[in-house]
Amino acid sequence: MKTRLLAAAAAAALASPAAAQDGCGEVSITEMNWASAQIVTAVSKFIMEQGYGCTVSTVPSATVPAVTSLAENAEPDIVTELWLNSTGEVYARLEEEGKVEPVADILAPGGVEGWWIPSYLAEAHPELTTIEGVMANPELVGGRFNNCPDGWGCRIVNDNLIPALGLEEAGLEVFNHGSAETLFSSLAAAYEDGEPWFGYMYGPTSVLGKYDMVKVELGPIDEEIHAANQNQDNPDPGVSDFPPAPVLTVVTSEFRDTSPEIVDLMSNVSFDVDVMNGLLAWKEENNASNEEAAAYFIQSSRDIWGAWVNEDARANLAGLLE
Repeated sequence: MKTRLLAAAAAAALASPAAAQDGCGEVSITEMNWASAQIVTAVSKFIMEQGYGCTVSTVPSATVPAVTSLAENAEPDIVTELWLNSTGEVYARLEEEGKVEPVADILAPGGVEGWWIPSYLAEAHPELTTIEGVMANPELVGGRFNNCPDGWGCRIVNDNLIPALGLEEAGLEVFNHGSAETLFSSLAAAYEDGEPWFGYMYGPTSVLGKYDMVKVELGPIDEEIHAANQNQDNPDPGVSDFPPAPVLTVVTSEFRDTSPEIVDLMSNVSFDVDVMNGLLAWKEENNASNEEAAAYFIQSSRDIWGAWVNEDARANLAGLLE
């Protein structure tokens, strides 16, 4: 499979772009410094070049640098996987001033956060699918809550939820992980041994693509309480489950006006979080590049991307893959 994908990725790289359609030309797009965003960019670049005849340049970036570049230079043309909860007030001002326009929710229903247990644990003990059930039976989840590393936004939220719920008083040790690697590996080790595990996880990640997990219900979502829990000095922490995090594709106003066909394409590009989890897991298991992951998605998910593109682009891409 990987050999065929390497060949497909190489063929696409060497192929002449499809005959340019009206409104296309040079396009710049972010390549954020995390795996899911890099796959989004690789897939979008492939489609724009081979389906629409664009010349696409990728701009290595991250959330804050991307927003800063939009504010100061009105570039790049397209910013993908922009997590609004990390952009501060700068992005909101750019949108209010009409300098940028959100065109799509790149992840559906958004970024996923929460407290999770393995599915085999939920099947054996359905009561553990609620926080009340977990707190009444701490020994069934191993007596431990696996917390976020210091410096993550979720750590602040969790550190407010823990006393609000009375998690430690219920007999659960809070283990603060030092890095993403130790958090992920603790889940992987427990799952592969069929052991209990309870803790924070977010998506999209390869972990949620590789391991079947069940989200523990913390209670109703209360936006006001959740916002207050993002303050490390919150004097009165409350209980709210994690709402889906808005994750957008954004274009500059100039690009919106000069390249309507590509803006129309990017307004359709959206990945279900479970689909992206699966792509990340496939990439990790096959030690694949972003381009190989994009080729795998293009080859295996025509029903998804086929709905994103116009008729000419669909024909160009179908011809390339035959």
